[in-house]
Amino acid sequence: MSGMAIEARGLTKRFGDFAAVDRVSFQVARGEVFGLIGPNGAGKSTTIRMLCGILAPSAGEGTVAGRDISREPEAVRARIGYMSQRFSLYLDLTVSENLEFYGGVYGLPPDRLRQRKAWALEMAGLEEYRDRLAGELSAGWRQRLALGCALLHEPEVVFLDEPTAGADPISRRQFWEVIYQLAAGDVTALVTTHYMDEAERCDRVALMYGGRLIAVDPPQQMKRARPGESLLAVSCDQPARAAAALQVVQGVKHARLHGAGLHVQISQEEGVMERITQALQAAGIRVEAAEAVAPSLEDVFVSLTREADARLTAEAI
Repeated sequence: MSGMAIEARGLTKRFGDFAAVDRVSFQVARGEVFGLIGPNGAGKSTTIRMLCGILAPSAGEGTVAGRDISREPEAVRARIGYMSQRFSLYLDLTVSENLEFYGGVYGLPPDRLRQRKAWALEMAGLEEYRDRLAGELSAGWRQRLALGCALLHEPEVVFLDEPTAGADPISRRQFWEVIYQLAAGDVTALVTTHYMDEAERCDRVALMYGGRLIAVDPPQQMKRARPGESLLAVSCDQPARAAAALQVVQGVKHARLHGAGLHVQISQEEGVMERITQALQAAGIRVEAAEAVAPSLEDVFVSLTREADARLTAEAI
């Protein structure tokens, strides 16, 4: 696979007439941190489950850690770690017992299991909670335990499906420190997240919408303004009313709330700034400041999903 840890080629999953994943293709290099983002229902988790050998594809091909996901699903599962978005461990077992159980599932010999268990407890900061029932842990600590179990057998590829959901900011930062350590050790990580600041930490980001892959790029490249467009940051006294007023202005692609103000995506056609000023004045809105800014990953996410939604709507007509 020419050094690729993950490769998907036309990967598709249908449930009846519904295509949850529609002809998705991408590659992930060894040691890369690859982010998969998109709204709920975009097909991210279904894609991961196919790559993990849990769901059989309806069409297309894929390899993970050099193994074919359709012909060798058990070999794939032996070489990967998988952390689902739901806490999937045993609440009535202690932290230590959960680690021992998964070490047995992975077939670790006793001496190796002791070493890896000690590593997982230290990595997750769970030494003092080793005898506590998993069901008594907070959401953030449960996620740490789930991560420790997923990494126990030193997998070549790790799939992390919204690993920091419900975690506090400190836990989120610690999660990413572990992910970077794994990547430095040539372990590949595919991460799904709804946090744009986390997506920006990835080497590359893929955006899914409606079961399709609509963009794949490094975050900084993805954030570059597209030709013929600009982004304005607008501070005003009534941002919600301003957003509604600007949606109908010629040359405004989209206006949305951003913090205490607005981000307004505009074309570079002549007269658009004058029309924006007139629309806000007519609505009785006082503008405090307006300046061109570089788009954030969230701006790109909103823009691309709106365009993809328009394409899907047009296809359905």
